[in-house]
Amino acid sequence: MAGENNHSKAGPSARPLLVLASTSPRRRSLLAEHGYHFEVVAPDGVEEIAPPDLSPGETVLANARAKARAVVRPDATVLGVDTEVFFEGRVLGKPRDMEDAFAMLSRLNGRTHEVYSGCWLVATSDERGFVEVTRVHFHHRSDDALRAYLTRIGPLDKAGAYAAQNDDGEMIARVEGSFTNVIGLPMEALARECAKMTSAE
Repeated sequence: MAGENNHSKAGPSARPLLVLASTSPRRRSLLAEHGYHFEVVAPDGVEEIAPPDLSPGETVLANARAKARAVVRPDATVLGVDTEVFFEGRVLGKPRDMEDAFAMLSRLNGRTHEVYSGCWLVATSDERGFVEVTRVHFHHRSDDALRAYLTRIGPLDKAGAYAAQNDDGEMIARVEGSFTNVIGLPMEALARECAKMTSAE
C-alpha cells in the first residue's frame, strides 16, 4: 500500500502519475490494489461544504473539485474525492463520539441509504468530474450488536459510522452499484474517466 508522499508500484497499464488530493487510507489502499502509480498530497485549507440548496450529487462534486484544484500539478493528474452517506435527505458525516456513532448507526439499522461520491480530475489540458451513487441495504441488528460492531471498527473517522471495507456482512446485507464507492472511491468509474483523459491528450 502506498503511504503519504510515496509511490505505489506502477500497474501493468503504466498509467501516468496520479496525485490523490486526500489522506484517506482507504482510498490509498484502493488505488494501490488497482495498480495506480500515485502520490498523496493533502488539500490543505479546503473545508467541505454541505449547503442546503445543493443536491447530494452537486455537494460531493463541489467538494471534490475544490480539493483537486487546491493541489494542481503540471506533471500529473490530480484526483479530488468526496464521499458522503445520505439518509432521509440529510448528510450523515463522521460521528463526534461513540454515542453519536451509535445514534447514527441506529438510524441506518435495518434501512436503506445512499452513498454518493464526487470525483474531480485535473490535468494540464483537461478537467472533468463525475458522481457515483450506490444504494446500501443494512441488516437489522440489536443494540448490543451495534455497540459491538462500533467497538470493533472504530467509527470516528468514518462517514455514517460504519466501515464497508471490513464490514464482513455484519451490517451490510447487499449493495446496489459499486462496492468500492461505499469504501470511498468508485474504481470502475475512475478507470473509465482516466482512460478518457489519456486518450484526449
